[in-house]
Amino acid sequence: MKTIEIIVAPDGNTRAETFGFSGQSCREASRFIESALGKATNETLKPEFHQATGSQQQSTRQ
Repeated sequence: MKTIEIIVAPDGNTRAETFGFSGQSCREASRFIESALGKATNETLKPEFHQATGSQQQSTRQ
């Protein structure tokens, strides 16, 4: 299941975390939330971000 979780800290800072997405689809799905919350100050990419989706191809470095 694809989910976007919004966490609001006691100090007012917010964080959006995506689950069930791979590749760029997490950014596309959460774009409207980031726009509503304001400027992003930090981004941490999960391993799923680097997984290929059906339309992406993986490449290997040698």
